[in-house]
This record gives sequence, C-alpha cells and structure tokens, in this order.
Amino acid sequence: MKWLQHLQSHLQAWSLWEILRGLSTTLRYFFKPKVTLRYPYEKGPLSPRFRGEHALRRYPNGEERCIACKLCEAVCPAQAIVIEAEPRNDGSRRTTRYDIDMTKCIYCGLCEEACPVDAIVEGPNFEFSTLTRHELTYTKEKLLSNGDRWETEIAARLAEKNTDTNS
Repeated sequence: MKWLQHLQSHLQAWSLWEILRGLSTTLRYFFKPKVTLRYPYEKGPLSPRFRGEHALRRYPNGEERCIACKLCEAVCPAQAIVIEAEPRNDGSRRTTRYDIDMTKCIYCGLCEEACPVDAIVEGPNFEFSTLTRHELTYTKEKLLSNGDRWETEIAARLAEKNTDTNS
C-alpha cells in the first residue's frame, strides 16, 4: 500500500497537475472584468460613517455654528482639542481659539456626537498628509476652510445619518 501512495505522488508531481490547475484558474480570471481602481483618478465609495479630516461648519448665513460650549473639548479622550471663548457684544459666546492637534486625535467621533449644533464634524477627506507635524495642528481658520470646502458632502452625510436614526 505504501508503495502505491508513493507511486501516485510521483505521478502527480511529474504530470504537473497542480500547475495545470493553477493555470486554469489564471485563465478563468484573465477574461473577467477587472476590479482594480486607478487611484487617485478613481476613488472607491466611502461609508456614511467614515471619519476623516475635521471641519467646523457655518450656518447658511455665514456665521460659524460653534457656540463655545466646550463639550467636544471635555469629551475628547486624547485631549487633542483646545478651545478659548469670550462673550460677544450681543451676549452670545463664540470661540476665539479652536485648535485640534491631529497627531493626538484618534478619530473616535466623540467630538461630533457631543456637539449640540453640529459645528465640529469629521468630513470625507482622507488625503491630508503633510511634510511636518506642525502642519497637523489645525487652527480655527483651517477648520472653517475645511468646512467651507466640504460642506455639501458633510450636509448630505449628516442628512443621511439623521434619516437612518429616525427610521
């Protein structure tokens, strides 16, 4: 019996059966349509729950949404957010400084969940590499420009998220 198994394994090795099976698999996939995306020219779909680059949003009249409640600063587990605020002439409070150290951020989304007015959000941008760490400290101006740039995508994602939670 042992010699029969030995002979069978030698015949398989010499007949190159495994190579022929591999070539048949290759030929089968050779004629199927390709699934490769040509990044950066083509980009795959993002999940509505994707958490990317942070942004501060504005109201449609151009006024910033942040009311300086500092909930996002308090809830941030990495302590990456620093907010300074002062009262305005009309009695409302607005931020004078809103900084996020993106090297500390763990993209947990708690800041977005804690915000009562949807001022701070994590947008759809995942391509924000820099050459220095200093460039990854986002100031209020940088966050507001991100919000202006990505507002349509952010608003669509938030509307989709709100319809999912209401269902």
